[in-house]
Amino acid sequence: MAVDRARPVGAPHAASRPSKVPGMSRNRSSRPARSPASRGFTLIELMVTVAIIAIMASVALPSYSAYVKRSKVPPALDGLSSYAVRMEQRFQDVGNYANGGACAVAVPTVANFTVTCALSGGGTGFTATATGSGTMAGYTYTINHQGTRVTTAHPKGAVATCWTTRGGTCDT
Repeated sequence: MAVDRARPVGAPHAASRPSKVPGMSRNRSSRPARSPASRGFTLIELMVTVAIIAIMASVALPSYSAYVKRSKVPPALDGLSSYAVRMEQRFQDVGNYANGGACAVAVPTVANFTVTCALSGGGTGFTATATGSGTMAGYTYTINHQGTRVTTAHPKGAVATCWTTRGGTCDT
């Protein structure tokens, strides 16, 4: 066995000395040591994050879609209100709501709703109805010549005394 004469007695052998290469650990591992800031994420941490995002999305998306649906109702209610005002102006001018056998004022065009008018009492009364179409199917609102507003159909419950965007109770 060869004797290493350059090494002092009691000093560790060259193979057991710590490496002088930057980034290498002092243990005999061949992997470089990483600082805690640069170690990255484990698969478990990523899976927990994905699960939390999925839970939040499952709660948020239905609420958001209901909000978007409710936001499409006010234009229909505005259309019905303005139509009732124009019909009342017609009644003040002529004394009835009819023009022959039909409503005298053309019904408004409202996005996501179909507006219709029906005469009653030989032209002395009317009922205007906005019926939801497409994504708003299941929503129906009416107003008559007396100004009575009724939610006749709503997915969460109709109200016979007012218009409602949320269903079940009158909006304030």
